[in-house]
Formats: sequence, structure tokens, C-alpha cells
Amino acid sequence: MGRITDRWTGTRYPRSGVAARPAPEVRAALLAVNGPDVRFVVREGTRKEGADLVAEFEYPALDLTLKTRMRLNPTAREVRALEERWEPSADGARRQYGRGPADTVYRQWETTTVPDGRRHKAETFRFGTQDMRNPLQRAVLSAGSTWRGVLLKL
Repeated sequence: MGRITDRWTGTRYPRSGVAARPAPEVRAALLAVNGPDVRFVVREGTRKEGADLVAEFEYPALDLTLKTRMRLNPTAREVRALEERWEPSADGARRQYGRGPADTVYRQWETTTVPDGRRHKAETFRFGTQDMRNPLQRAVLSAGSTWRGVLLKL
């Protein structure tokens, strides 16, 4: 079924029996992921990005940017996806770049003092890489196409 590298790249295949739809319908399904309850944007890619579609999430408070560039391959019935992230380094002095499927959850906390004087720590922000990847994969797989994760070249 799948190659050994599929686990490293995050490649997923549609279930057997799911009819493969044409590329314009796959594109429409990916663009339909946009909505008021989605925290990222799926848009047309630019020539500089070298992608047909781009899903992007930015959170300036954590200096975080997640981007998934996608290229539709109608002959192979697949969507090639390159996941990229720019996040603060461990020391917080600069941003570091990473690519490939990484299951990471980004969080932000706030500490408040309750009336009795105790401190209370509450989570104010949470976003995981799977929160962006899963809806995109569902749209592609339900259209009968393969989600082909790539690490180097889109």
C-alpha cells in the first residue's frame, strides 16, 4: 500500500472505493475549508511560492507562522504538500525554520491572582499543527486523491 517513507513525509491515501474527483473539484474542496470557525486561511498560491494553494496561519504574539504549500497533480490524483513553520528558537532570540509534518502544539498562558491571593495559571491560546493539517487532509482524501507529503521540493 504505502512506502516506508510515507510515515516520515505524512503521506495519506484515500479509502478504497472513494471515487477520484477531477482536480478543479479537489481545489474547490480545499478552498471550501475556509470559514469563520477556521483559524487559518486557504488561498491561491503566488508564483514566488511555487504552489497552487497555500494554507497559512500566523500568530504574532508567539512569533509563529505555519504554512502548507500545496500543488495539485491531476495525472497522479494527488496533492503534494510541503509543510513549513517559523517559530521562536529555544532562547527566544530568533526564529527557527522547520519543514515536514511535525505534531506540535503551541500554547500561551496567562497568570492571574484570584481574590484569596493565590495565583492561577490559565491557557489563553492553543493551536496545533494537526489543527491545520487534518481539515486539509480530509478535504483531499474525501475527494479521492492522495495527500503526498514532501520534504524537499514541491
